[in-house]
Amino acid sequence: MAILVTGGLGYIGSHTVVELLNNNFEVVIVDDLSNSEKFILDNIEEVTGKRPYFFPFDLKRKELLAQVFDAFDITGCINFAAFKAVGESQEKPLDYYENNLFSLINILQEFKQRNISNFIFSSSCTVYGQADQMPIEESTPLKTPESSYGKTKQMGEEILKDFAVAHHKKIALLRYFNPIGAHPSALLGELPIGVPNNLVPYVTQTAAGIREKLNIWGNDYPTEDGTAIRDYIYVVDLAKAHVKALQKLMASDEETVIDIFNLGTGRGSSVLEVVEAYERANNVAVPYQICERRAGDITIAYANADKAERELGWKADTTLEEALRTTWEWQKYLESRG
Repeated sequence: MAILVTGGLGYIGSHTVVELLNNNFEVVIVDDLSNSEKFILDNIEEVTGKRPYFFPFDLKRKELLAQVFDAFDITGCINFAAFKAVGESQEKPLDYYENNLFSLINILQEFKQRNISNFIFSSSCTVYGQADQMPIEESTPLKTPESSYGKTKQMGEEILKDFAVAHHKKIALLRYFNPIGAHPSALLGELPIGVPNNLVPYVTQTAAGIREKLNIWGNDYPTEDGTAIRDYIYVVDLAKAHVKALQKLMASDEETVIDIFNLGTGRGSSVLEVVEAYERANNVAVPYQICERRAGDITIAYANADKAERELGWKADTTLEEALRTTWEWQKYLESRG
């Protein structure tokens, strides 16, 4: 029995593969390497002592995907395969809809034809938009996301709900807040292409001298220090939640399961708080400048993750400073590679 992990050499995917291997799952990775690098496969093996099966192709290639299902007894899938840059999705919406949705549908077609269940979807808190109340619960009404990326996540959820009901499948929709950090081994972490889109990689590259200054987009939000607030969750904690969710699905006797879980810490941190915590954790300076707000950025978002703790026995318990410390160790590892 094997678990298919699409996008398994990416940031969250690679950490989840490690946790699956540590829990004695056989893992088959499909990743087109558009947002990852091949050396991560070697590092997964170094961390776990096990090498997952790996196939480098685009999931829109139906014939290659079918061959993977022919070759392995796939009993579940964790789907990370998606373009994920919010800004780029506004410039290339068709690319995002095609890549993120067609690849999902191709996997589900194989699940339907082969009568496989147990599907975990990498979703996002972007499906909530700017929620009217904090913290955000799973029952919080969804709003149309500002970005095409966010819309693909919301559409993906709807596709999966319809699929589960029509074909009696078990699915889990995991709505992440803001993943940060790197594996404690410093062998796995985030690999942003070009200028980072997310705060912490940009902070890290600024501290390392790769970027001259960090741009903080707005200091006039209605928050204590004027900067936007997000819920930052350590990536290893997040990866462990995927294993818990998979185990819950596999243990269920129900024919049709639609589980939805927020994955966050339940605490919000402002941009300036993250910068200050990074400087404390790593004894480095992070020069920054205040810029005008970006269109579409929301003011505040943090999770109520009580349901995940109650039903999965999972909780994000790594501190912000510890997560930020691992990010700096990962940066030093990357520099050592040249």
